[in-house]
Amino acid sequence: MTSMRHQSFSEPSSPESARHWVRILAQYREPVTWRSIFEIGVSFGPFLALWALAWWSLSFSYWLAFALSCLNGGFLVRMFIIQHDCGHGGYFKNRKVSDWVGRVLGVLTLTPYAVWQRSHALHHGAAGNLDQRGIGDIHTMTVAEYQQLSAWGRFMYRLYRNPFVLFGLGPVYLYLFQNRLPVGLMKSGSKYWYSAMGTNLMIALSLSIIAWFGGAAPILLIFLPSIFVAASAGMWMFYVQHQFEDTHWDKEEDWQLHDAALHGSSHYVLPAALQWMTGNIGVHHVHHLYSRIPFYRLTEVLRDHKELAEAQRMTLLESFGCVRLNLWDENLRKLVSFSEVRRRPATV
Repeated sequence: MTSMRHQSFSEPSSPESARHWVRILAQYREPVTWRSIFEIGVSFGPFLALWALAWWSLSFSYWLAFALSCLNGGFLVRMFIIQHDCGHGGYFKNRKVSDWVGRVLGVLTLTPYAVWQRSHALHHGAAGNLDQRGIGDIHTMTVAEYQQLSAWGRFMYRLYRNPFVLFGLGPVYLYLFQNRLPVGLMKSGSKYWYSAMGTNLMIALSLSIIAWFGGAAPILLIFLPSIFVAASAGMWMFYVQHQFEDTHWDKEEDWQLHDAALHGSSHYVLPAALQWMTGNIGVHHVHHLYSRIPFYRLTEVLRDHKELAEAQRMTLLESFGCVRLNLWDENLRKLVSFSEVRRRPATV
């Protein structure tokens, strides 16, 4: 079973109840400047140190360099979370400082800042809306839509939802290739082209310097493994934050922004080390309800409000069951598996 929702709210499906939480969460939105700087330091410092250590180890052990670069993927995830918070305008009080920090980190994470910021804002503005799927989310079909597909269409959707594709090939394609263009925003203005091309230029310059001094080995054994680990971990985190059995989807006419944010996002309870490395992003129901709260203050919310600490809890072990959930059943109002749909009578 992957149904983790704890009925802690007196009105779990009430939009007014969700808006009430927004008013409460507003008190946590202010960033603490010294803490924001500190979090950058404890993320970028070890990342740089592991890069240097891995490069040094290339002289006597490719395997050690590879292992260190995989470990470094975790710090890359953490820097992406900082970039993510900058994109929400909640990491520094000065928006320009947030934006420039986000742009610099975008070079390390291979993610053009302005492009991602816009697509992620679209995700936040339409999460759980069945009539606005497409940008910044994982493609999810309803049972009825899937049943209307041709055999080829079903095969392609099942291929897309295959774990090897979704968490392996997909992230590699997204970060190494798709992010090189402002996909989804190609005609939305020069701002997004500048963001993508500027990021590409800095990435190319950085890789050229690495190749000049170290040849192909640092790129193949340090750069690429850390990117792959970070990209796959990031895709997994994004997946389980919304793809759980009792998530929340509605048609446009019934969809409510705050209700979908609160009940359509999980509370992913990870071991302390993984929670730190992923920047508390597992507290996703709180983040979606009030995205300007800095990641390091999300635990304050859970400490002060037990209802939120218990809502939509999902452990690491429980989260693995989410992989089999692929289709939204509008009648049962939950995500179901391909096999469950296949076992149903033909008249259903």
